[in-house]
Amino acid sequence: MAPTPLAAKSPYELRVHLGRGVPETDVRTALATGDMGFLHSFTTGSTVDGPGVRVVAWTAGCMWRCLYCHNPDTWTLTNGIPVTLAQAAEELGRYRHGLKTMGGGFTLSGGEALMQDRFAVKLFAAAKAMGIHTALDTNGYLGSRLSDAELQTIDLVLLDLKGWDPERHRHLTGMDVAPTLEFARRLAALGRPIWVRFVLVPGLTDDPADVDAIARFAAGLGTVRRVDVLPFHQMGRFKWKELGLDYALDHVEPPSAEQVARTCAAFHAAGLEAY
Repeated sequence: MAPTPLAAKSPYELRVHLGRGVPETDVRTALATGDMGFLHSFTTGSTVDGPGVRVVAWTAGCMWRCLYCHNPDTWTLTNGIPVTLAQAAEELGRYRHGLKTMGGGFTLSGGEALMQDRFAVKLFAAAKAMGIHTALDTNGYLGSRLSDAELQTIDLVLLDLKGWDPERHRHLTGMDVAPTLEFARRLAALGRPIWVRFVLVPGLTDDPADVDAIARFAAGLGTVRRVDVLPFHQMGRFKWKELGLDYALDHVEPPSAEQVARTCAAFHAAGLEAY
């Protein structure tokens, strides 16, 4: 059987057990050194994961369990393809000239990319050495793993703010919101540019008080360049079913255009650009 290619047409491809044969000692070494990573895939041509046209590397591994996750196959580290740092940098290098021409760059997403923080740091350094704009898409929970100097190799942080109320956030993600907010404050103190990403799920993340609180917090940071309001969709529902997972949002409809507009308006009212 031919190996699964690193490049994928879409991150919505279901990919499992691709790193299952890697010994546990090698997994631990990879996490400690960053000389190997576990990637779901590389995708090209994205215009929604940072400025310009982007190449996106989707990492495997995530400790959050978001109810609306559209890639639950990326929760497990060894579902990803084991890729050496050199291989990942070589793949990225294939696109360096086109990315510069189109004003784009490289985005590392997930899963949660900072579960493989040493690999992320080394891959960002490789991208910067090629003159490629870098962006990190993260929930911020593990942001303390990166030093201030390492954050300087990341041109833009796409920070996922999934909720505000602590109890609602824990229900939604299974995790505490406080480390994410602390990472946001740290980025702001360092003057690092941020794009906030907020997934709008009817009945789950659309509480006006929560949205207003997130908008005020983001505006107060001073380095948030834009807010992406991302309408909930069902494109990942099939993965939950294929993986035998209990999907709680099976009957939830995407938000209406009016709901999206109202949410954007809340961010606009706080002085932020929102789309």
